[in-house]
Amino acid sequence: MSEHLLTRRTTPHGGPGAAFWDTLDDAERAALRGVSRPRRYQPKMPLCYQGDDSDHLIVIESGWAKVTSSSEDGREVVLAVRGPGDLVCESAVLGRRERSATVTALGPLRALVVPASRFTGFLDAHPGVWLLVSGTFVGRLDDADRRLQAHVSAQGARRLAILLSDLADRSAGQVPPDASGGVVIGPPLSQEELGSWMDSSRETVARALGTLRGEGLVRTGRRKIVVVDPAGLREFARRSA
Repeated sequence: MSEHLLTRRTTPHGGPGAAFWDTLDDAERAALRGVSRPRRYQPKMPLCYQGDDSDHLIVIESGWAKVTSSSEDGREVVLAVRGPGDLVCESAVLGRRERSATVTALGPLRALVVPASRFTGFLDAHPGVWLLVSGTFVGRLDDADRRLQAHVSAQGARRLAILLSDLADRSAGQVPPDASGGVVIGPPLSQEELGSWMDSSRETVARALGTLRGEGLVRTGRRKIVVVDPAGLREFARRSA
């Protein structure tokens, strides 16, 4: 496990919104590493497939992945983005059912792969971690609620600002700032992927990015977004539609 992940925690069992790995103490981390195997994934490689039987779960060490679901018409819908320290491919294992989503590496990704039986054994030996896993689920439900509220209350540039503010908060501790000190958004998402995540068209995303650039809040490149003014972006996101 990278030294950065081992030292990210500043309070016992992490802080509010901490990634799963950050909520574990040193003994729990060592025990979990002991029942897992390291694996590297190349960009666009799946970590798990929607509809597959569940036989393992994964803790991301470094890199970013998108969580997607296929609609009945075959369209891929982006549900979430996961990053360093996050637990993925876990809900189906713990619920003993087929996987409900596909998780795909957005770039080079390093992870710990934990067989389902070994993870349940780890939880039996460390019962306090059950609460941390539950906290992960609750946090993701809260994220889904906020996403739904944003869809109802915001449109266009404001909806994108809400999404980018959240991604900037998650990226700030993982990705070095650019030369100007701006926050580089870690997940290398395309405009199509951003549009799918915020339930908008690519054209809407392009117009929204243009608005945010015009406000001096972001800079953009190919699959790269830099938040120039994080506080300003948060304020823009809070404005009434």
